[in-house]
Amino acid sequence: MKQHTWLDTSAIFTSILGISVPSFFAGILMAYVFGFLLKDYTGLSIVSPMWDYDPFTGRHFVLKSLVLPVLTLSIRPLAIIVQITRSSMLDVLHQDYIRTAYAKGLSKQAVIWKHALRNALNPVITSISGWFAELLAGSFFIEYIFGWKGIGKITVDALNKFDFPVVMGSVLFTALIFILMSIMVDWLYGLVDPRIKI
Repeated sequence: MKQHTWLDTSAIFTSILGISVPSFFAGILMAYVFGFLLKDYTGLSIVSPMWDYDPFTGRHFVLKSLVLPVLTLSIRPLAIIVQITRSSMLDVLHQDYIRTAYAKGLSKQAVIWKHALRNALNPVITSISGWFAELLAGSFFIEYIFGWKGIGKITVDALNKFDFPVVMGSVLFTALIFILMSIMVDWLYGLVDPRIKI
């Protein structure tokens, strides 16, 4: 839509930067910048487990402790989605049915949102299962960096202690989540493209 503009170039540069930075390095960087250097402004701490209490209100720091881990984990998937959506949209916008939609008198907004974007989402949905597996792997490091006692930290601790039943259980649980995600991806295919049947 806005190919070769400053907005397009900025999106490409930012997404390449997001893809290039490993999640553990991004986690360390985010924790240092927002949890240490800018702590007085952000109010975020480097290590902020979900079960910590505010000494004044006695409430959990749930949302506050989620900010940095969620931002860190979402950088890479969002960068991948931006790249795939851009290339897919550029391909779709040159198709014959888009020219036909314009010829019928549809507005640019209607063509982009109802025709182009819906057809451009198939490659994005395909990539979901791939980056979701990477997201699960990245969460192991993020949990250690931000002091979260999640399944990743439990698995790593179990490996250090040679506690193989816990390792097998966590791997099985992670595999189950991945299978459910794959089923959801297949369902999304049918939702976006009516020609595809599950």
